[in-house]
Amino acid sequence: MSEKLPDISFIIAAYNAAETLDKAIGSALAQVGVSVDVIVADDCSTDATRAVAAAYGGNVRLIALERNGGPSAARNAAIDVARGRWLATLDADDTIEPDRLLRMITRAEAAGARIAVDNMRVIRCDGTLPETMFAPAALAATPMLTLPAFIRSNALFRSEHNFGYLKPVFERAFIERHRLRFDESLRIGEDYLFLASAMALGATCVIEPEPGYNYHIREGSISRVLDIRHIEAMMEGDRRFLSRHSLDAAATAAQTFRARSLRQAHAFLELVDGIKQRSLSRALRAAWRDPLAIAHLRMPIAIRLNRMTAALRGAAVRNSEVTVTGGASRSRKG
Repeated sequence: MSEKLPDISFIIAAYNAAETLDKAIGSALAQVGVSVDVIVADDCSTDATRAVAAAYGGNVRLIALERNGGPSAARNAAIDVARGRWLATLDADDTIEPDRLLRMITRAEAAGARIAVDNMRVIRCDGTLPETMFAPAALAATPMLTLPAFIRSNALFRSEHNFGYLKPVFERAFIERHRLRFDESLRIGEDYLFLASAMALGATCVIEPEPGYNYHIREGSISRVLDIRHIEAMMEGDRRFLSRHSLDAAATAAQTFRARSLRQAHAFLELVDGIKQRSLSRALRAAWRDPLAIAHLRMPIAIRLNRMTAALRGAAVRNSEVTVTGGASRSRKG
């Protein structure tokens, strides 16, 4: 007699997550109304991450990667051994509500969908009260997430939150049928491309409007800062995405909008670096390539450029990093 498969396989990519992993695993095991197994893929941590995961045993499995490969490599290793009917990613420093997966799977199966996303509760490390990422009423009015809406939402500098932050649940049979895996060349934005690829392959995605995922924001998280290398990697990831998938007119228009935002972000970061390094020529080249990049510095840009012009003695901006609003993963650094 064949073994009954669990309803959910939780995929947890972990790197130096010993302080938070126990709560993440505990929240996955606390799901009601569904059977679960948890796969922790440790990406060569130097702390006690592996010991925390190994202490559970039973339906918590530890995969110890032999070399540090980043969040995509860790997730792919976990997917390769997953057995659940559905796959759910859970970051090692986040938690979920006990009824989350039951609500999401019920909604997806009722609609014949291959993907489900739900609302998020944002919990900041500074002690401020948690907030819901999206108004539940607004999500309830949009029961399905379309590919054009998803792509357009994942444009930089447009809003504090977007659909790229959401943590989807995928039907494993669909993922395996299309041999879909995370892009291991990316360490930021890999979540976005995985979901976009699944939708481009024809998977429909339902939205559960109530928050079930607790998204913890901590200083130093990879998804909170961005530099030129990240932008260039995201651009290259988009090029690979477009080479593999054909988009309809609406999705193509959304992709054009996103691509424009990435180019603006690249020019903006070049501009900031030029100011920081007190290089007037570099700053002017960046501004010339995309004048809209200047707008992202708001009022301080005039002061900074005036000071640079005056013998390049102007004060540099404090930081050449910008908050990510393009659906970047919060998985730990690989």
